[in-house]
Amino acid sequence: MNSFYSKEEIQRLGFKSVGVDSLISRNACFYSIEEIEIGSNVRIDDFCILSGKIKVGSFIHISAYCALYGNWGIELKDYSGLSPRCTILSSTDDFSGNYLIGPMVDSRHTNVQGGRVIIEKYVQIGAGCVILPNIIIKEGAVTGALTLINKDLESWGIYAGIPAKRIMDRSKDLLTNI
Repeated sequence: MNSFYSKEEIQRLGFKSVGVDSLISRNACFYSIEEIEIGSNVRIDDFCILSGKIKVGSFIHISAYCALYGNWGIELKDYSGLSPRCTILSSTDDFSGNYLIGPMVDSRHTNVQGGRVIIEKYVQIGAGCVILPNIIIKEGAVTGALTLINKDLESWGIYAGIPAKRIMDRSKDLLTNI
């Protein structure tokens, strides 16, 4: 048996839409699959979780063990990618100490906050990064491993650290052959 779903099996899974020539691991999990859009030439590896309102463009790789929680929406635009063990949160509990926390607690006692996460074209997120809600990572930005993204990242920069800090520029020359 192939570790990826066949084209026919992908069509039957129930995605909102799916492009062509995509590889989706049989070991990936999808919740609210009817809200998930997958473009063409996408690869989703083992043990990924995609949940909620998620739009994945084309020519994208989501590496093993990534988790995308799209309660408020997540969009990955063309030619972007997630290295292993990245987490994207479009919503989060309030950890101020003034509210209870968790999905099993009555919403009257929690304060879930969030906002859409947008990852623009040519972005690469390094291994183990965490992206908090209401963030835009602009075209061409990349992050080093274990970076915490808690604010928007500007175009064509290389970022690293906790929290993310721009450490240098990234060349746009790579676009000449695309």
